[in-house]
Amino acid sequence: MVNDTTQSLLKELLRYDTPSITNVVATYPDHSLCLGLYNPWSENWYTDQSLKCLFPKLGPRVGYAVTCVYGLPDPAYKRYSFLDVVEELDKMEKPTILLIQQKFPPVIAGKVGLVGGNMAATMKAVGCVGLISNGPSRDIDEIRDMEFQLLIGGITPGHGPMAVHAINVPVSIAGMDVAPGEIIHMDENGACKFTADRLEEVVHNVKLLHDEEAARFKALKSAHSASEVRRVYPRELYGKR
Repeated sequence: MVNDTTQSLLKELLRYDTPSITNVVATYPDHSLCLGLYNPWSENWYTDQSLKCLFPKLGPRVGYAVTCVYGLPDPAYKRYSFLDVVEELDKMEKPTILLIQQKFPPVIAGKVGLVGGNMAATMKAVGCVGLISNGPSRDIDEIRDMEFQLLIGGITPGHGPMAVHAINVPVSIAGMDVAPGEIIHMDENGACKFTADRLEEVVHNVKLLHDEEAARFKALKSAHSASEVRRVYPRELYGKR
């Protein structure tokens, strides 16, 4: 059953960029609007610079995490296929974001064009709005018009045999540790996560922070000296005034 309130909150998050979400999740632990959900440095709650946003003009995407692990085929383990991943996407609350941790040998890891046009179209058909993966994908020309976001390690045109090793397990991608069902916010800056039970708080605080920053930007436009600039910034952000 779709929760209309939750859906409204998720849509509200599309108004904000991912850095704004990180600001209220954990970036500024001393700020009154920061929830401090993680130690910002010691915990892995947002992505590093190794990923590329393929379609930055699409803007932010937000959804519930569905996770899987891909690697080389293992003759002793043939339990899952991509269609099993699709079923998990279909079961999860919508919208979803698929996170694929690629575990291929280093010699081929940069050549695995894992997600192509057919896979992306299938994922979108069951309510998935984006993919995050530490490896490359392909068929970018086919995916471009789908309004399906890719935050991936790169692009390459081909691949060989591959297999699903696990579905809906904790994964670690580009410095971000994700469990199934967590909420992911992604855009051209990267991605961050937080637990679904904090959704309402994140939305509430990011609205307030956005208003605060808008007032600050306005004040900075009229500032003409270091002393005037100092008066603009709250003490908890940049020290003494």
